Amino acid sequence: MCRATDLRTAVLAKNDRSAHRLRAELAARATVLVNLLSSPGSGKTALLEAELALARRRGIPVAALTADLATENDATRLARAGVPVKQVLTDGLCHLESDMLRDHLDGWLPAGTRLLFVENVGNLVCPASYDLGESLRVVLASVTEGEDKPLKYPTAFGLAQLVVVTKQDIAAAVEFDQEAFLTNVRQVNPGVEVVHTSARRGEGVGRLLDRALAVSHGAAVHQPVMATALDGHGHRDGRGHGDGPGHDHGHDHDHGHGHEDSHGDGHPLTHEHAH
Repeated sequence: MCRATDLRTAVLAKNDRSAHRLRAELAARATVLVNLLSSPGSGKTALLEAELALARRRGIPVAALTADLATENDATRLARAGVPVKQVLTDGLCHLESDMLRDHLDGWLPAGTRLLFVENVGNLVCPASYDLGESLRVVLASVTEGEDKPLKYPTAFGLAQLVVVTKQDIAAAVEFDQEAFLTNVRQVNPGVEVVHTSARRGEGVGRLLDRALAVSHGAAVHQPVMATALDGHGHRDGRGHGDGPGHDHGHDHDHGHGHEDSHGDGHPLTHEHAH
């Protein structure tokens, strides 16, 4: 009988293989995928809307895909930035998976897109374990969520390549202890950059965009200790994603489970898109 841990390992390994292919396809298109993770109500959508609007003003070709269990509210908000936006409804699934993402990008992702921002489902548990084929993984936390958030969700923060603090304008009002938060981030992810933002006041807006652009220009990304120490080779041991951001080893991760990816070798993402 297959144990639950064996099934989870097989599912995650299948996802890794799909993510590896998607990462290669996006690289061939010179598109950088930025995976945004946070709890519900962190201010992720507000900040992303501001970043997308700034990118449009700068003439940077960007697109955004946002995932939720229900409603298209976030897509409606993001579309105000005047860039291509697509909503994904997960029908109760608490995270995106690389196959699901790839299916939604196929035929939609505009040709020439330089940055693709993916707003994952609001959840810091399930999404943390799934590589989407991203080149930059960002975890956001608002000042209202408490300084111990990184300790409560060590996998999410431990695999982040950039941490963004939101709602900085009300930090004093909620008595947010910035130093305590930074200490906790460093405990689970030594060396990761932390930026502070306020979408309402415009504070820090553009930093996320700049970091993503740097990656598109070939800048090295932060390599989390957790990701590189999973089993001594950067591969999955159940705590995070294997061939994830910055771990493009040029091979698939079969892990000997005999589970075929539903796409097989798949077909490259097409360049056509609907307006």
